[in-house]
Amino acid sequence: MTDTTALPPRDGWLAIRRGLSNRCPSCGRGRMFRALLKVNDHCPACNEALHHHRADDFPAYLNIVLVGHIVVPLVLAVEMAFAPPYWMHAAIWLPLTLSLAFALMHPIKGAVVAWQWAMRMHGFDPEGDKSDPLPAATTPRCAN
Repeated sequence: MTDTTALPPRDGWLAIRRGLSNRCPSCGRGRMFRALLKVNDHCPACNEALHHHRADDFPAYLNIVLVGHIVVPLVLAVEMAFAPPYWMHAAIWLPLTLSLAFALMHPIKGAVVAWQWAMRMHGFDPEGDKSDPLPAATTPRCAN
């Protein structure tokens, strides 16, 4: 492990704000995404490497939790106050849930990648441990 105290500190909150706006966590000018949820390999503005990110399923989990914490209390409040029929619940909550989930996909993933950059996780540390990269795909050998 490398001593990260020699490296200049990175402002985590600034990086996360930039990530929420889908901008490069380093410069804040370049776009983070090149396709729907594909992160650019490098920032188009400052050439910062972004391909190290390992967001995996964490943005999806955050999206589910956030949308659930918004929609479920609203559903319960509307049910208790008005008791609308089930078809009206479906007409209200299904579009709201889908639109919130899709609207939050980019900001959440951008914030997760920016947080990883700010914390120097997963290869974002230039002096990190190079001896253990992601394991290469290996084929199992037959004992025969």
